[in-house]
Amino acid sequence: MADYYLWLKALHIIAVISWMAGIFYLPRLYIYHTAAPAGSEQSETFKVMERKLLRIIMNPAMIVVWLTGFSLVFILRVDREPWFMAKFALVIVMTAFHMWLAKRRRAFAEDRNDLSGRTYRIANEIPTLLMILIVVLVVVKPF
Repeated sequence: MADYYLWLKALHIIAVISWMAGIFYLPRLYIYHTAAPAGSEQSETFKVMERKLLRIIMNPAMIVVWLTGFSLVFILRVDREPWFMAKFALVIVMTAFHMWLAKRRRAFAEDRNDLSGRTYRIANEIPTLLMILIVVLVVVKPF
């Protein structure tokens, strides 16, 4: 394989790690944010942290994941492989979860969060399950 493939693959892995770090951390911030009174200094600090995490790290990382991922699929020609189709579906679910987190950030920014810390604790498990399944599909290729 050409060197560009290895660089592309490295960039994809770096972007995945960055995206996942944010996806793991943002719900944790929401858990703490639910305990902060609206309008308090603590709540305002969480708003800044959440906005920066989403806009500066998570959104760009997700975009790079998608762009490099499509490039790798094109290079490797795996788009019709059953393991890839399952992985692709899970990445779509991960992206939908990302969008849900962004929607929840807007609710916090407007002081209208209506979900409990418990809800965010449960939601925090979703990306872990998705990550495990995606890694198994990519590495083991069970079908």
